[in-house]
Amino acid sequence: MTATVTTPREAPGAGAPLQQRRRRSVTHKSPNILGGIGAGVWLVIVGVPLYFLAVTSIRISSGYLADGPMAPPTNVTGENYVEVLTSEFPRYFVNNVLVTVACVAIVLVLALPAAYAIVRSRSRLVSTGFSVMLLGLAVPNQAVIVPLYLMITQMRLYDSLLAIILPTAAFALPLSIVVLTSSLRDVPKELYEAITIDGAGAGRALFSLVLPLSRPGLATVGIFTALQAWNGFLFPLVLTQDASVRVLTLGLWDFQGQYGTNVPLVTAAVTLSLVPLLVVYLLGRRYLLAGLTAGAGK
Repeated sequence: MTATVTTPREAPGAGAPLQQRRRRSVTHKSPNILGGIGAGVWLVIVGVPLYFLAVTSIRISSGYLADGPMAPPTNVTGENYVEVLTSEFPRYFVNNVLVTVACVAIVLVLALPAAYAIVRSRSRLVSTGFSVMLLGLAVPNQAVIVPLYLMITQMRLYDSLLAIILPTAAFALPLSIVVLTSSLRDVPKELYEAITIDGAGAGRALFSLVLPLSRPGLATVGIFTALQAWNGFLFPLVLTQDASVRVLTLGLWDFQGQYGTNVPLVTAAVTLSLVPLLVVYLLGRRYLLAGLTAGAGK
C-alpha cells in the first residue's frame, strides 16, 4: 500500500535566489541625510572663496567698491590679468616653478630609497634612524628659523633659490618617508623573494619592482611637497631679500599700494597662481587616495 505525500504550494517568489532577495533589501536603504548636508556645507565653504576670486578678478576697482564683493560683475574686463602679466609676476612665477620642481625632485629621490631601506632592512641602526627622523614631524619650521638663518648665511646661500629649496625639501622629507613606507609595506614579500631568486640585487629590485608599484605613494608625496613648496612663505621671507629671487607668496605684496589695495588686481594675481596647483591635482588625483590609504589594512 503506497501513501501519497502532498506538499503545500509555494508562495509566489518563494523560490527566488537568496542573493536576489538580499539585493532588493540593499537597494531600499534610506539616504544618508547627514552626509548630504555635510557635503553641501563643505561645497559652500570651498565654493564661495573660489567664486569670489573668479568674479572679483574680472571686475574694475570702482565696480567692486560700489556693488560689494559677492555681487555678479556688471562690467567684465580683462585689464587686471593684463596688468598682472605685464608686471614682475612672470619672474616670480618662474622662480616658484623652479623651487617647486627642485623640492619635489629632491624629496622623491631621497624618500623612496629611505623608505625601501626601512621596509626591507632588519638593522637596528635603520630603525633607530627612522625613529629619530620621525621627530621632524613634531618640529615646526618657525622653531628653527633662527639657526637655519645662521646656517644659510654661513654657507653663503642667502638671497638664492637654494636658500628656499633646501629647507623646504628637508621639512617635507619626514612625512614623505612615512607615506612611502606605508605604501611599500603593501608590496607582497613573495615578489621580493621572486626577484631575489632571479638574481636581482637591492638596486635592481628598487628600480624594477619597488618604483613601479609605489606610483600612488610617489604621486601623493609629490603633490603634498609641491603644495608646501608652492605656498611657502616663511623661508622666502627670512632667507631672501633680492627681487630677482622673489617667489609668488612675496610677489603678491607688489600689488598692494601704500594707502590702499586694488582688490581685483590682487585676486587676478592669486587666480593665476592657483592654476598650476589645480593642474597638478587633476593629473594626480587618481593616485592621491590610493597613496593616502596605503598600509591602512596592515
